[in-house]
Amino acid sequence: MIHQQGSLMPSLLSDVFCQCQSGDTHLGVDPGGGHTEDPPSTAPRQPGAGDRHSEPGQSTHQCDTCGGPEQEHRLKVLFQVLDVNGDGGICVNDLTIGLKKLGVHRTEHELRKIVKAGDKDLDGQLDFEEFVHYLRDHEKKLRLVFKSLDKKNDGRIDSQEIMQSLRDLGVVISEEQSDQILRSMDKNGTMTIDWNEWRDYHLLHPADNIPEIILHWKHSTIFDVGESVLVPDEFTAEEKKTGMLWRHLVAGGGAGAVSRTCTAPLDRLKVLMQVHSSKSNSMRISGGFMQMIREGGVRSLWRGNGINVLKIAPESAIKFMAYEQIKRLMGSNQETLGIAERLVAGSLAGAFAQSSIYPMEVLKTRLALRKTGQYSGIVHCAKQIFQKEGAAAFYKGYVPNMLGIIPYAGIDLAVYETLKNYWLQRFATDSADPGVFVLLACGTTSCTCGQLSSYPLALVRTRMQAQATQQGGPQMTMSTLFRHIIKTEGPLGLYRGLAPNFMKVIPSVSISYVVYEYLKVQLGVQSK
Repeated sequence: MIHQQGSLMPSLLSDVFCQCQSGDTHLGVDPGGGHTEDPPSTAPRQPGAGDRHSEPGQSTHQCDTCGGPEQEHRLKVLFQVLDVNGDGGICVNDLTIGLKKLGVHRTEHELRKIVKAGDKDLDGQLDFEEFVHYLRDHEKKLRLVFKSLDKKNDGRIDSQEIMQSLRDLGVVISEEQSDQILRSMDKNGTMTIDWNEWRDYHLLHPADNIPEIILHWKHSTIFDVGESVLVPDEFTAEEKKTGMLWRHLVAGGGAGAVSRTCTAPLDRLKVLMQVHSSKSNSMRISGGFMQMIREGGVRSLWRGNGINVLKIAPESAIKFMAYEQIKRLMGSNQETLGIAERLVAGSLAGAFAQSSIYPMEVLKTRLALRKTGQYSGIVHCAKQIFQKEGAAAFYKGYVPNMLGIIPYAGIDLAVYETLKNYWLQRFATDSADPGVFVLLACGTTSCTCGQLSSYPLALVRTRMQAQATQQGGPQMTMSTLFRHIIKTEGPLGLYRGLAPNFMKVIPSVSISYVVYEYLKVQLGVQSK
């Protein structure tokens, strides 16, 4: 089958729509080859046997918006080609077969979107009038996309403009790959795309590539490894307008709660090893689990998980709202930001969210380290800390926590975008959807690299949060604690608890993805 612009569809669409260069003035063609201005008419009717042919000396070819017998005839030809069973309506099955005949390949989901967008009477198919209205409405949207890509405002898109537009969104492609994109749409061999070529190629495609990438490659919303410092995901304008983004966030929060609960024993073991393990007191994974069970039973493996789950909702909501506000303050009017802008905006939003809920982080550490009977619950723990140590205790370890945001978020974002771009360049042919295994592999790799880069800061933060629980222990500052660890344990001392931390990454990512996909269905999220 033919996949490129050389198929029958582009030439047929070019026949259907005249070559107007302005979206404001609609032109017809007079017999002498000049253009005559015609006023717009109402929606076209389905041609019948009583249609009259144009008289000599009158226009024989009019704009799609202007109507006219010849225009209606050409629309009817396209409609008849796609109406495979000849019942006067185009359904998804008709589009599948009809477009294949014309060498155009679309997924079933894309074809359903076309029918749904144009089906005004909700009968599951497009009659002639609905079909024409869909084409014209979609053409308006395509013109907006074309204008956004046409950086030079010269009515043409060249290779550099495609590269720049994608680079602004963090999608880096080579000049050769940009040329391949051009060749797929370029009919006249100029290696530039004018409006007509762009329209003909995309008219029966329900979405353009950039929003599709945003939809399929969400990261921080889906994957939860117990840390909430990732740069927030971008959402399309449609998702924001319809409120789907909040359903995404709710689904992500639910997935995070399940994921954290399932991996809580490994998370508590990590905290214990960060605080208590040393050269003289080596703690292994099996020994650490046995110690926890002997001290407090099997239920003690989940100490600190309650507050860890409770903080998901406020932190996610605050971070997303702060991210959107920071984007506005940065003066960006784009649907998405470039990588550098995303890192700055995401890091600031993460710092604001962490500052807002940081007392919950301290409570999580204290509850994870508590002995049986020490605290009766979250509220009792908070009261004890406030009464014995004062309000300042709720911000112990705050500085290393803030410093750890940039390397964690930056490395995670850079690795994820690199893997994403590699896959899009090498393997994305018909869709930007990477599939579950590619998405999980990219998410796992980027999260692991991000955690590894900031782990020493995370360990120092945890030890500072736990300082008051160690009777008679010295109260060290961040720099003093760093020097003390290096001096007494060596550089490897900064990576205590790394093994259980990495052990929980793959199950955390996998569980959060599965639960996220399930909750999306339950919440009616339409992201594909």
